[in-house]
Amino acid sequence: MTDTVSFGYEQVAPEEKTRRVGEVFRSVAKRYDIMNDLMSAGMHRLWKDDFVRRVNPRPGEDILDMAGGTGDIAFRIEKSGANITVADINPAMLEVGMERAAEQGLTSLIWREENAETLSFPSFSFDAYTIAFGIRNVTDIPAALKEAHRVLRFGGRFFCLEFSTTTWPGFAEVYDVYSEKLVPRIGEMVAKDGDSYRYLIESIRRFPTMPDFAAMISAAGFTQVRYTPILGGAVAIHSGWKV
Repeated sequence: MTDTVSFGYEQVAPEEKTRRVGEVFRSVAKRYDIMNDLMSAGMHRLWKDDFVRRVNPRPGEDILDMAGGTGDIAFRIEKSGANITVADINPAMLEVGMERAAEQGLTSLIWREENAETLSFPSFSFDAYTIAFGIRNVTDIPAALKEAHRVLRFGGRFFCLEFSTTTWPGFAEVYDVYSEKLVPRIGEMVAKDGDSYRYLIESIRRFPTMPDFAAMISAAGFTQVRYTPILGGAVAIHSGWKV
């Protein structure tokens, strides 16, 4: 870890980023899924469906869904018959997820408050580790990736769905204007919190490129690391195996 880390376009102390990110998600938790629909025109649902298909969960597998907060990924995986632990550092996000699970009658999910950088689970506990739109908010990403590798069994797989940098000419410029100018305004209107959504957009801008993030996954010990761009890389699915 360096002395400072990025919080959007700011450089802050690591503990300050952890605190501020916690405040952001406490603020937006109740309207997080509505905002996702508005920000992505509903496409995040298709991305998550594709993500879970690639994870290919199977009955009886033990799967850790990190930064799983509101349960979007876990609810999709639950249909497979896998044993799912939903973990998130933010209690407000977990509360929303647990309320949604209760409304749907889903009782098999395990909910845990966990820091991705220092998981409390024993080594070799899970067959798969998933994280969707959460890794860029982690203070020490290399530490979180090493923890993901540690808690996986041999033959276990890592899957990450995250915003990235689109390489499509023309679309990149349009996307930049939309995200920088309009998303914070939407956040202000819908969630009454433009600043939090301004941070979320800035955090995307500061996130490593697809090749750079793939290199970080490899450095954590994973093999067969791959990434699949969506919308030219505006979103990407990264994967790797522990062998």
